[in-house]
Amino acid sequence: MKMPLPDKATLRQRNKIISAMRAIVPGEGVITETDELQAYDCDGLNAYKQLPMLVVLPETTSQVSQILKYCHENDVKIVPRGAGTGLSGGALPLADGITIGLGKFNKILDIDFQNRSVVTQPGVTNLAITKAVQDKDFYYAPDPSSQIACSIGGNVAENSGGVHCLKYGLTTNNILGVELVLMDGEIVRLGGKYLDSEGYDLLGVITGSEGLLGIITEVTVRILKKPEIAKALLLGFETNESAGNCVAEVISAGIIPGGMEMMDTFAIRAAEDFVHAGYPLNVAALLIIELDGPAVEVDHLIEKVTNIAENIGAIHIKISSSEAERERFWSGRKAAFPAVGRISPDYICMDGTIPRNKLSFVLNELAALSESYGLRCANVFHAGDGNLHPLILFDSNNPGELEKAEKFGADILKLCVSVGGVLTGEHGVGVEKRDLMGEMFSEEDMKQQQRLKCAFDPKHLMNPGKVYPTLHRCAELGKMHVHKGEVKFPDLPRL
Repeated sequence: MKMPLPDKATLRQRNKIISAMRAIVPGEGVITETDELQAYDCDGLNAYKQLPMLVVLPETTSQVSQILKYCHENDVKIVPRGAGTGLSGGALPLADGITIGLGKFNKILDIDFQNRSVVTQPGVTNLAITKAVQDKDFYYAPDPSSQIACSIGGNVAENSGGVHCLKYGLTTNNILGVELVLMDGEIVRLGGKYLDSEGYDLLGVITGSEGLLGIITEVTVRILKKPEIAKALLLGFETNESAGNCVAEVISAGIIPGGMEMMDTFAIRAAEDFVHAGYPLNVAALLIIELDGPAVEVDHLIEKVTNIAENIGAIHIKISSSEAERERFWSGRKAAFPAVGRISPDYICMDGTIPRNKLSFVLNELAALSESYGLRCANVFHAGDGNLHPLILFDSNNPGELEKAEKFGADILKLCVSVGGVLTGEHGVGVEKRDLMGEMFSEEDMKQQQRLKCAFDPKHLMNPGKVYPTLHRCAELGKMHVHKGEVKFPDLPRL
């Protein structure tokens, strides 16, 4: 995994840049010491680390605007950073870049129950939004496993989902507007307290853009009324095929659960040992299906799902009898990642999406890949929308195991694409999947995506080295006149 080479001219200007940043963000908002910079040397993908040139912690939109304007005028690269929980290396620093941390943007600005919306700063955690409105029986629907720590700004950047995204959608389905600072310092607002805005869907462009287009300083999200009742079912099966068939049958019956998660034997045992959620240990695959809404509807749907599971051959069926038990069912799934971390020195969490009817085939292929690489793999995923999260276990202290795990992960993602799926579901591309983009997109596809980036960031100063394996100069994407095969300024280095 290679990143752009540091610009020596920028590094020579480090002290000058530090002085400029301290003038914009006074006090303790500029971090320059090596031991303090180490806290920012990676995100959740900690296999790759790099000390940033410096870290700036602004507190206001005006400060962010001034920082970006300075960087734009002086050709200084920047890397936006939320809570640092991302799993694709999207917040990996640059040795010649400024990491802009948004942790001080941590206030909820407005709660509007009448319009069912909340205006929040990007550093507020995902779960904090629900806690702020739950006394009125409202909640924020997207619930990634890291919701206790991940920030809403990072959720927007990665288009995060969660266990309830099947019914209630990803982040893009639950945000109404953003305040965005562009690379030249311009402050723009997209959307607001309404469902749709006229013109181009720029809000959709920004959501999932992985910090390549601008820095979000304010987010308006929609909140939902809590359903009358919610119940969860634990369905255990002797084979992955049976569990996969159950998923397909439930969806084909027109039932859209609030959540539908699947875990294999490895993940079941790890989670049960960690949180004691009451999972059966004699099954090869476990489905957690949640149904919510009016009580009469939920009871009817539970009966239908139970009948489907029984007909397919479920060997374990349990329905939550209380809210506490429902939360306990989910606790194991939510804790699956740290549970696996207890039994392995290192693991890589992959993120690919496949058609639901390919679940059984892909799980069998994953087992074969695990055996061929000699590495254990725990499978946890959003079964309802086919979003896989294989956890590849390895020990980085053993020479070559990290590289082997990376190759295993790359083969998983290639498998996802080969069966009609995509490289990512909710973790983004970052640096982890950057070099695999060619498996899914043609060169022209990627050039077209980069043209969009050029419209926002013509100098490619915003989070460079991420998402695209080869970054072209904007002039090379159709804006430069080539005469007789000769380009102007041939001495300029090109990416």
